[in-house]
Amino acid sequence: MDRAIAALAICGEKLRRRNVVLSRSVATEACRRAANGEEFAERVRRETGIALEIIPPKEEARLAVLGCHKLLEPGGGPALIFDIGGGSTELVLVDHGEDAPRIIAWWSAPWGVVSLTETEGREAIEGPDRLAAYGRMRERARRSFRRFVDMLPKDAKDIRLLGTSGTVTTLASVHLALPSYDRRAVDGLHVPVGDMRRISTMISELDLSGRSALPCIGADRADMVVAGCAILETILDIWPAKQLGIADRGIREGILRALMARDGYVL
Repeated sequence: MDRAIAALAICGEKLRRRNVVLSRSVATEACRRAANGEEFAERVRRETGIALEIIPPKEEARLAVLGCHKLLEPGGGPALIFDIGGGSTELVLVDHGEDAPRIIAWWSAPWGVVSLTETEGREAIEGPDRLAAYGRMRERARRSFRRFVDMLPKDAKDIRLLGTSGTVTTLASVHLALPSYDRRAVDGLHVPVGDMRRISTMISELDLSGRSALPCIGADRADMVVAGCAILETILDIWPAKQLGIADRGIREGILRALMARDGYVL
């Protein structure tokens, strides 16, 4: 909490220096689940001046779709947009709409890269039986998606898939063999699903030092990326599209679009 407050204090100071008069600041699963989430939001307001809004899962899903749907592959079939976060994963089934895709169904699963890693335990993920640990993480994700799977159309044609999160952007960077992360190369990329599966399998087999040695993973992401791969592969199982769209945009851009639309702007 202290580290978050310190970071948000810097954000609050930047807002004041730039004389920002309209903003929206949101918190998601970590604050939703924490017993003291509301107390934390009040402390943020008191110490930083930022009015932190703890949004429900449905609003989180809406903002994610609003922020990245422009990167969907062209096509007439239904699309699944997902956001693998730290504490949860949002899944949104969309169809055509006039200005933005129409949300048909959505689901918030309680597994993100942090919660799934902590539940399985780093010792198991790094141990000699890490492939078994990876299988258990995939099974947890699969069970948490079960009710959403019942909402999905059966035998749908021309299906599309788009992901927004650190997991998909990181794996796309590995796919491109980038020496360092480059948003311009990743945002809007479409990767064959088979390639993403191979990368996920490769990462799940590596130990911490092996993952850290990959340029676009490094020490910062090496401990959490395995859980992200487990969630991603489970999503690929339930929605077998041929390509995975990659978006380095999401809730933040969704907030921006919503604020601009309120004032009559189009982005």
